[in-house]
Amino acid sequence: MKILMIDDDQAVLTLFSTALKKHGYDIVTAPDGKSGIEKAKTEKPDMILLDQVLPDIQGNEVLTTLKQDDATKSIPVAMLSNFGQTELVQKAINSGATDYILKYQIEPDELDTKIRDIVRIAQSQAGSEQPF
Repeated sequence: MKILMIDDDQAVLTLFSTALKKHGYDIVTAPDGKSGIEKAKTEKPDMILLDQVLPDIQGNEVLTTLKQDDATKSIPVAMLSNFGQTELVQKAINSGATDYILKYQIEPDELDTKIRDIVRIAQSQAGSEQPF
C-alpha cells in the first residue's frame, strides 16, 4: 500500500515513515502543500497523511483542493497534526478528512492499525471489497 505523507517536519517524516516501512508500506513524502497536491496526482497513493501546518498552504486548504479534484477526491486523507483545536478538527472532517490523528497521541507503530482501519472505512464507503 502506498502512503503519501505531506509534512514539513523532517523528523516527523523520518519517525513515522520508518515505522510504516517496517509494516511493508511504500512511503512517498512531500514537504509542503503544493508538492503534496502534485504528488497525490502523480503517485496515486492509497492514502494520504496530511499535516495541518505547512509552509505554503494550510492543511485544510490542501484537503479541500484534493477533495475537489476528480483525480484525487477518492483517496482517503487523514490529518496527522499537533494542532487539535476543535475548529481545525471540525473543518477537516467537514472538508472530507477520514480521520484526525494527533501526532503526540499516537505511537509510530500504532499508525499501521489506524491506516488499515481508515482504508477499510474508505473502501466500504466506496463499495470496494479489496482487502489490504
